[in-house]
Amino acid sequence: MSQLESIIWHVLGYSAMPVIIIGGFAAVAAICIWLLSITADKEETS
Repeated sequence: MSQLESIIWHVLGYSAMPVIIIGGFAAVAAICIWLLSITADKEETS
């Protein structure tokens, strides 16, 4: 494996875990906000 390939694989390897963690956190937050908006008390002001 060339030096460039080695660098690319190291960058991909070290960046995968933070991307998975942050992406998972964002997905769970979006789903929770969506569920809360569906089940929220809808109060009509008139």
